[in-house]
Amino acid sequence: MAQRGTLGVAVIGTGRMGADHVRRIHQVISGARVSAVVDVDAERAKRVAAPVHGCTAYTDPAAAMAAADVDAVLIASPGPAHEATLLTAFEHGLPVLCEKPLTPDAASALRVLRAEQGLGRRRVQVGFMRRYDAEYVKLKSLLDTGQLGRPLMLHNRHRNVASPPGFTSSMLISDSVAHETDVTRWLLGHEITAVTVLRPTPSANAPDGIQDPQFVVFETDGGAVVDVEIFVNCGFGYQVQAEMVCERGTARLGDGHALVTNMAGRWGGTIAQDYTERFADAYDREVQAWVDATRRDEVTGPSVWDGYAAAAVCEAGVRALEEGGRVEVELVDRPPLYGTSA
Repeated sequence: MAQRGTLGVAVIGTGRMGADHVRRIHQVISGARVSAVVDVDAERAKRVAAPVHGCTAYTDPAAAMAAADVDAVLIASPGPAHEATLLTAFEHGLPVLCEKPLTPDAASALRVLRAEQGLGRRRVQVGFMRRYDAEYVKLKSLLDTGQLGRPLMLHNRHRNVASPPGFTSSMLISDSVAHETDVTRWLLGHEITAVTVLRPTPSANAPDGIQDPQFVVFETDGGAVVDVEIFVNCGFGYQVQAEMVCERGTARLGDGHALVTNMAGRWGGTIAQDYTERFADAYDREVQAWVDATRRDEVTGPSVWDGYAAAAVCEAGVRALEEGGRVEVELVDRPPLYGTSA
């Protein structure tokens, strides 16, 4: 298949994630260049664009997408802005890498799904970067061989040093556990059918009014049970760990023991302090995979269906947090456009 030349990418949103993607495409990724950046803050957009030769700063996503040197779009703006940006990209026939969440709720995600269905082809890869992390890829490959037997349980731990300003109890699920939602579906090939949220006594380190930590339990249509410890004010570092328990064995990732030192009467290693450090390689591989597929006029990786399913599970999780008890996940039938497996 013929391959496009260098891909001109418009990065929409120049906050921490967007600026990091601009750096990544400009300095790390092959086959693409940043031809436009967009932000409602014009001065910030100009600052991010300035080091990139030939990059134009915009405040209007539609204007950037109409530019002749824009071939694809990377959306890194806040979640509530995603739906309108995605629909505009569809109007311009542009392929998209959209950071999670696809949209903040299941209803808007379903509107995007139906709009993409109307195109008759996939145009969006959703930014669930854990699918590109070396340890998760190795675990997925091992599970797919069947050597460990049928998956029975998956234990997850997700810890952050501190929550950012404005973080709420429900955001522990919608912004953080969203990652475990997707990786559970991907690793197991199951859909999540119900969510229960248990509420330990909040940590003294959590801001007033924030229920942190939380213990989230998923049930799946394949009979597996999955738990997630989410603790966003642990104080000591950023950790993502998982252990898969199967009929004939277990597999664990995220221990972070690549380098262990012995010095001054102590042994140990370092703990990453945020997600951009822990998943730097995964982000690089994710964006490179998107660029390579787009240049082949293909779309691979997490789909709009995956974004919709994650939104629906997170909505059920927020209800379980706020109302208590077990909440079932409601999904529409999976359209043929998105295949048959989770």
